[in-house]
Amino acid sequence: MAEELKKRSEVAKETTWATEDLYASDELWEEDFNKVQEMIGAAEKYRGHLADSAEVLYSFLKESDEQSILFDSLFSYAARKHDEDTAEPKYQAMRSRILSFYTKFNTAYAFSEPEMVVIPEETYLAFYEQKPELREYKRHIDRILRMRPHTLSEREEALIAAAGEALDLASETFSVLNDADMKFPVIQDGEGGEIRITHGNYAKLMESKNREVRKSAFEAMYSVYDQFKNTSASLLYGQVKKQMFYAQQFHYHSNMEHALFHNEIPIEVYKNLISTVHANMDKMYRYVALRKKLLGVEELHMYDVYAPIVSGVEMKFSFDEAKKLVYDALSPMGEEYRALLKEGFENRWIDVYENEGKRSGAYSSGAMIHPYVLLNYSGTLDSVFTLAHEIGHALHSWYSNHKQPVVYTNYRIFVAEVASTCNEALLMHYLLERTTDKKERAYLINHALEEFKGTLYRQAMFAEFEMIINEMAERGEALTAEVLSKTYHDLVALYFGENMVLDPQIDLEWSRIPHFYYNFYVYQYATGYSAATALSAKILAEGESAVKDYIKFLSGGCSTDPISLLKIAGVDMSTAEPIEQALKVFEGYLDEMEKLTE
Repeated sequence: MAEELKKRSEVAKETTWATEDLYASDELWEEDFNKVQEMIGAAEKYRGHLADSAEVLYSFLKESDEQSILFDSLFSYAARKHDEDTAEPKYQAMRSRILSFYTKFNTAYAFSEPEMVVIPEETYLAFYEQKPELREYKRHIDRILRMRPHTLSEREEALIAAAGEALDLASETFSVLNDADMKFPVIQDGEGGEIRITHGNYAKLMESKNREVRKSAFEAMYSVYDQFKNTSASLLYGQVKKQMFYAQQFHYHSNMEHALFHNEIPIEVYKNLISTVHANMDKMYRYVALRKKLLGVEELHMYDVYAPIVSGVEMKFSFDEAKKLVYDALSPMGEEYRALLKEGFENRWIDVYENEGKRSGAYSSGAMIHPYVLLNYSGTLDSVFTLAHEIGHALHSWYSNHKQPVVYTNYRIFVAEVASTCNEALLMHYLLERTTDKKERAYLINHALEEFKGTLYRQAMFAEFEMIINEMAERGEALTAEVLSKTYHDLVALYFGENMVLDPQIDLEWSRIPHFYYNFYVYQYATGYSAATALSAKILAEGESAVKDYIKFLSGGCSTDPISLLKIAGVDMSTAEPIEQALKVFEGYLDEMEKLTE
């Protein structure tokens, strides 16, 4: 019999997240939803009057904060309930309703930035004198003024805001297709039984010691994506065209400029990443060659990329063991940080195990009341690192929400991946410090190498793919399944080198990566990993003083731009140096692994 997932109703409550902290019932959510809808009408009293006085502008901004807090709870509840079981119609509808409301809300308030952007700077200076409380919003106002070349008329802004729901359909449809509609085959589990492939267990299957299981899982997974490749290509092309529409309407030269300008990141940061990784491909090729040697195979296939290469070591952890390991590993972060970590562990901030229909992967969502973490925990070492990663995001959100005014709580994604991967680096250090067994050390170092390969090299490859396909579309080239697969194939060949057999199925990997719908998101994993490598070393070397700087960074929200925030913590991402330093660490691990496995 194939192993089937539990239904959501069958999952133990103590392993689920506490959505009741947001709303004790769906009925209470409905009451607040009705309240927030009434707020749309409040916009009219401010239309055309934001320049009237400091008092009017301040009142408008304070009301906006209050609305943000209420919307945060409404969206968090609907999204968390939806992700518990993506096939549940009730919560599909609830999530759609709040997203639809958000579009209406943005439409109603679309007048605000066009009005604010044309207010003369001398007027703002006078307002700050007349109403000192308004200075709290100066950074927010300055960011709006920075958008002057990209701000449209009130009517144009309203039209574009109104189109948001329709333009998001490519991303929404991909999510439904990938998480709810795609059903994957049953394969032999290598032990005389059967197992149905799911998003949650696929990674575990690809780590199987049994090569036939890996091959079967790989081929079975991609056989389904092959059936939908034309639909997937159309959806991804639709996502790119959506970004082209926004970039053109708001007067940017490219999709990349639009995405990075909004996040206050220079384009050079993106291109530095790709060029620096290209200059260090030799290290990746060494790792691929070592993997081939240690697996003892004549040909290294894509389904061998995650196979264990250190025999005689198996690390499995219950979730309770994983929590203790992460708690202990983060002792360099100090007792304040770990007290928050313990609070999250003990008060159901985390939804732990996979169930039927649950959203795949892992994430942290920083609700105002407290963060929520989605896992699909499987007991592997990788699952423990995922816990450390997501709890890093969660505590970053907690610090930002508690230390910043509402208007500055939403930190930029660029810095988010630093907080998560710094925790992973500290966990790896902790494990290696306490390991004396040669094989176990090799196992852990291989995991570190895998992290570098997956987070720095692989995400750089994704970033390059995203850059290329956006440039192709901007030149007027259609993004068909054939074009996307050929582009992806060429990048896999570049990043893995001549020791890797490029199985045809891997050409379709682009079709199962949800992050390609996030608009130039993935590069931040690689830059974040580089920054985190530097910061974890700084914390371990300098102790309390470095932790204080790091907590200031976590507490910064978006109170300044991301590059400046990281400089507070001690890293300058405007240069290639952190990436080069990280790749030297990768090389050091590679050197030790080669010696350990001679």
